[in-house]
Amino acid sequence: MESPSSDLKDKVILVTGAARRIGRGIALRLAAEGARVALHYQSSEEDARRTAQECGGVPLFRANLESVAEIERLFAEVAARFGRLDGLVNNAARFTHRKALEMTEADWDFIHSVNLKAVFFCCQQGALLMRRTGGGRIVNISSLGGIRPWADYVHYCSSKAGVIMLTRALAKALAPSITVNSVAPGVIPFEDIDAQSLSMIKATPARRGGTPAEVADAVVYFLKASDFITAQVIAVDGGLSQR
Repeated sequence: MESPSSDLKDKVILVTGAARRIGRGIALRLAAEGARVALHYQSSEEDARRTAQECGGVPLFRANLESVAEIERLFAEVAARFGRLDGLVNNAARFTHRKALEMTEADWDFIHSVNLKAVFFCCQQGALLMRRTGGGRIVNISSLGGIRPWADYVHYCSSKAGVIMLTRALAKALAPSITVNSVAPGVIPFEDIDAQSLSMIKATPARRGGTPAEVADAVVYFLKASDFITAQVIAVDGGLSQR
């Protein structure tokens, strides 16, 4: 992706946490765009295999992103399989409910080890691989929780706000050959939607929740954009972040 491209055909793009939910939607969209998708998962093997098949039989890469050694192995395997990396979508994340005064060190680390630490080291390893062939595009999935504070999700909000600042700092560190941008989804309902999410949907100016396909639209925009678009955040939230 050394120069702006109107399509993603034959571009090698790794999507982390791509077995289910938003990651699955992104992987499906990229496959439909003609990209050569590398699909990462950790524990949802059955879902990952199903998604890979729906993407046209793309290769699977299993890794525990809590471990930097496994992140390094993941990117080495992608390099061995494809010989290059043109795009990286850091989607893998964790989400738990904890009251601030009841939170333990383990609660904090459980979220930050994947939501922030792993995102940095995936960006690092991805950038090293991208630079072998001239550059690329990185898209980090943040959250509305990284823009607006939620009282019972202090650890999660902190991690996702960190992703936004990490995006901006890396956009400077990796310029000009690699762009780094972020997509911040609002409420994207699935089968296990809770009461708080339902109340947030009611407060959303668009009067509905979003879809994985709409998040994928924003991801694809950044993957196709010129190198003059970097360090940016798109909130895919129906206007909720502006209320």
